[in-house]
Amino acid sequence: MNTQQLQQRCREFPHATESLHPSPSNILVYAVGGKKFAYFKTSEPEMGRFSIRVAPDQFLGLTGTPGVKPARYMGRFHWVTIVDVRTFPADFLADLLAWSYQKARSALSKAELASMENEAR
Repeated sequence: MNTQQLQQRCREFPHATESLHPSPSNILVYAVGGKKFAYFKTSEPEMGRFSIRVAPDQFLGLTGTPGVKPARYMGRFHWVTIVDVRTFPADFLADLLAWSYQKARSALSKAELASMENEAR
């Protein structure tokens, strides 16, 4: 799986939004109801780096893997940065992404969830 395919997966989640934060941050952010679930770096030298929230019990194992490091500023909240997504199995990345999306969605109130469902109709 490459970065573009992963970004497409992010767009396919229900009520997912995409926003580009220009210079100096140069980050493409995916969120649901204002809660972020994935980031992509859009400028060199870090172009294509992918950051995602993971389960606390996965955090230590993942950050010990070559090509994965704690996300800058967000590592304390169990976010990791994957330097090159092509080096990881597509199913593994899809599972991590789905978990991050569900975690963000679960942080929304019942009223926010109901409002999103009503807007979809």
